[in-house]
Amino acid sequence: MYDKEKEQTDTVTDPGFISFFNKLPQKSPETGTLRLFHRTGTDAYYAVYGPDAQFVATHVYHTNSVIKYLGAGGRAAGLPSVTMKTTVAQMLLREALTIKQLKVEIWVPESGQGKKVSKFVLDKEASPGNLQAVEDLLFVDTDLTTAPIVMAIKIASVAASSGDKGRLKTIGIAFADTSVRELGVADFADNDLFSNTESLIIQLSVKEAILPTGTASGNTDRDVDLNKLKAVLDRCGVVVTERKPSEFSTKNVADDLPRLLSAAAMPSATENTSADASVTIPQLTLPTAPSALSALITYLSLLSDPSNHNAFSIRTHDLGQYMRLDASALRALNLTEAPGNVETTTRNTTLLGLLNKCKTAQGMRLLGTWLKQPLVNLHEIKKRQNLVQMFVDDTNSRRTIQDEYLKYMPDLHRLSKRFQRSQASLEDVVRVYQVVLKLPGMIEALEGMQTEENEYFNLLEEMCLQKLKEHEGSLSKYSEMVEQTLDLKELDKHNYVIKPDYDPRLQELMEKLTEVRDGLDNEHREVGEDLNMQLDKKLHLENNTTYGYCFRLTKNDAKGLSTKKYTELGTTKSGVFFTTKKLKRLAEDYQEYSNKYTRTQSGLVKEVVNIASTYTPVLESLNNLLAQLDVLLSFAHVSVNAPEAYVKPEILQSGEGSLILRDARHPCLEVQDDVSFIANDVEMIKDQSEFQIITGPNMGGKSTYIRQVGVIALMAQVGCFVPCSEARIPIFDSILCRVGAGDSQLKGVSTFMAEMLETATILRAATKNSLIIIDELGRGTSTYDGFGLAWAISEHIASQIRAFCLFATHFHELTALDQQLPHVKNLHVVAHVGEKAAQDEKREITLLYKVEPGISDQSFGIHVAELANFPENVVKLAKSKADELEDFSGDDKNMDVEVSPEVTDEGIRIVEDFLRSWASMTDGEDVVMEEEEASPEQQLEQLKAHVDKFLPQIESNSWLKSLITTF
Repeated sequence: MYDKEKEQTDTVTDPGFISFFNKLPQKSPETGTLRLFHRTGTDAYYAVYGPDAQFVATHVYHTNSVIKYLGAGGRAAGLPSVTMKTTVAQMLLREALTIKQLKVEIWVPESGQGKKVSKFVLDKEASPGNLQAVEDLLFVDTDLTTAPIVMAIKIASVAASSGDKGRLKTIGIAFADTSVRELGVADFADNDLFSNTESLIIQLSVKEAILPTGTASGNTDRDVDLNKLKAVLDRCGVVVTERKPSEFSTKNVADDLPRLLSAAAMPSATENTSADASVTIPQLTLPTAPSALSALITYLSLLSDPSNHNAFSIRTHDLGQYMRLDASALRALNLTEAPGNVETTTRNTTLLGLLNKCKTAQGMRLLGTWLKQPLVNLHEIKKRQNLVQMFVDDTNSRRTIQDEYLKYMPDLHRLSKRFQRSQASLEDVVRVYQVVLKLPGMIEALEGMQTEENEYFNLLEEMCLQKLKEHEGSLSKYSEMVEQTLDLKELDKHNYVIKPDYDPRLQELMEKLTEVRDGLDNEHREVGEDLNMQLDKKLHLENNTTYGYCFRLTKNDAKGLSTKKYTELGTTKSGVFFTTKKLKRLAEDYQEYSNKYTRTQSGLVKEVVNIASTYTPVLESLNNLLAQLDVLLSFAHVSVNAPEAYVKPEILQSGEGSLILRDARHPCLEVQDDVSFIANDVEMIKDQSEFQIITGPNMGGKSTYIRQVGVIALMAQVGCFVPCSEARIPIFDSILCRVGAGDSQLKGVSTFMAEMLETATILRAATKNSLIIIDELGRGTSTYDGFGLAWAISEHIASQIRAFCLFATHFHELTALDQQLPHVKNLHVVAHVGEKAAQDEKREITLLYKVEPGISDQSFGIHVAELANFPENVVKLAKSKADELEDFSGDDKNMDVEVSPEVTDEGIRIVEDFLRSWASMTDGEDVVMEEEEASPEQQLEQLKAHVDKFLPQIESNSWLKSLITTF
């Protein structure tokens, strides 16, 4: 009987390893770390154990049948184990680091052990922000599509302002992108919600953050701040790594940083070599950032890699040069995939996916950066817009540049890094050569672009053509060097070799190799004639990895093979391998000359690669230019090929205009299959209708309407065209959103608390030039508390902040805010409600998805429940309960009497006269009846008599009659 568990239990393998593994510190994918063991040898492979084995079985193989159990105890007590080929391990590493946001450790066998390897040492560590150690494993066949940004954060002294709640902190930040060897710093004040830090994290697409560890007690002010900061990082999907506070010290940074920076990054250092580092590097004069920079350099071990020395650049990041976005805005506007969902959503469900028609990896990376860094400089936005306009107008040139040139451009950043690290091969040299060959054609295509605007062509010349021509000139000697040294005829066969005539030694060896090849061909012919076998069809001459050059016949054809003439080497499914004495000698000669050729060539290859590596600054500059061109062409492609073409928006200076969109559409929704999108106009006039409250039924399109405004504003400030027929958009300094439930119960944050935290961020960070989008507020608590909060927050935004705001709500009472504030406007999504033919018949409700001025007083929640196929008895009970509540307050409907303002005013006057008359009468009686107090019964009789006196006036006023009826 087949016993699967017995097959999966191994009681003898690595008993010492099980003991070794159990003594390691406890780590698992659940706690954020994946541990791989590289088992080297003739058949190298990777293995994972314990929780890691369960993780790999679930996420890579999608079955537990791959798990084997080591040691005694079998499935119940054995150590789970899964093995992987190198290619599978590479795929797992890529997914763990770039999608699952896990840290990774790779362990290798300790030296000096026999066949039974039981002890391992940690060889490589990597994290989402620090991929340096595993780059060669990660990107063998794929390019890096997002930059691995790692950031160190230092919270410095607290400057108290008005009260403890409004206190400001000084934040020092250092960040690094090791893939392009760039460092950056920022120093700014922040509030206790870390709003500015959150904006910076979004702008830079940070993958990992380095923080100092808290104190043992965990209850100091610093610990409280660190915990708040960790919550912000968690919301942004950033992996947190804690380091000793002593690493956040400026002690060595003034010595370490100059060793890393290139000469171009320290221009004043060349003039004064003895100058203090803080003079030559202005970033070191910042108050807090140098501490974070010191921790970052230590964490990344940048100085331990000699190729990093004098290779980095440094810049100061200014928060104010881009529109600020928070994590909620990222989700609400569907800018990019949420952390953990990368590559799981379809292409058009995110703005990044929709606009990504880029042909290069560097273009894709830059597009992701641009979307998180919308511009706030009107001049720079118009530059991008005008270039996009050129590419929109000239379809032929756009397609030519995209399909004939950019499509064949490799990731020059990645190639440059291989050259800098002396890891490049002749294939990399050839890939750069192929780029150089494409440049003249690309320049010609750009020069031939058709435009009626001279201003546009001058801009193209300034931003692209001039620099491309400079790069072409700089690289002309590169192509000469390649043509002189490489054998270009061999490229078609994917052989990357030095020309034999480039060096006399190579020439001599090549002649010998040619002579041996001719001998091999002659022997092939002679054996074919001897065996009467057709060459290549039946008798194959092969260079086998095991046997070298040998012959192969099928098992059938090899039956009559003479053992005197021919020596059989081995048999496989593909046939019988054999050789002759002459072929064996020729094969040995071929192997010998080939090895000599390779050894001689390797020195020359190193020389060629060293020459090629001197061109890396030009290649990196060209790479940036190609990326920008790729993104602008992508914008033009999407704008032209949308279901309805996008238009160039008119951009207004910040704070100087109104937001007007005609026939606005949501770009991601309109491209979905089977969707016929209904466009809506948006008019937010400054000081007239800048705060808009949108009511209406569930599923009526409120959320889509308010979010599409945010998406369109962001697209405009990125420089793209927008999905409207006409658009006028002021520059916004931030887009702040509060949408969705945002539950984080597993992190100890309730739905309502998450809602309040997001709203608090908005209230702290918003200015009069912000765009605020609120989709439901106050629904996570009692109706009265929720409405009270919604009203107070709305009134504060509308009266104090005065930002542009779209507020979608089911609190219909909130629409009364327009009575208090003139710039509040009510809108509603339209639903057509059919008439009931019979008492128990359902009303037909048609959602029209049009937004019109006015108020909607119904949400049709029960109708949506019916659409969701709720059980019929549940729907009936819901209706009856709703009817009961309506009856409870149903008398209010008697107030719905059409009365003129004059009648209402007259009714108010009658009530005032009645009350004044009654008050004066009781005052007079008090004077007369000082000694004897009237009983309640007597007072009631007097009141009735007084009412009778005013009854004719009351009954003649329709507004008063309806008011009294409700009581």
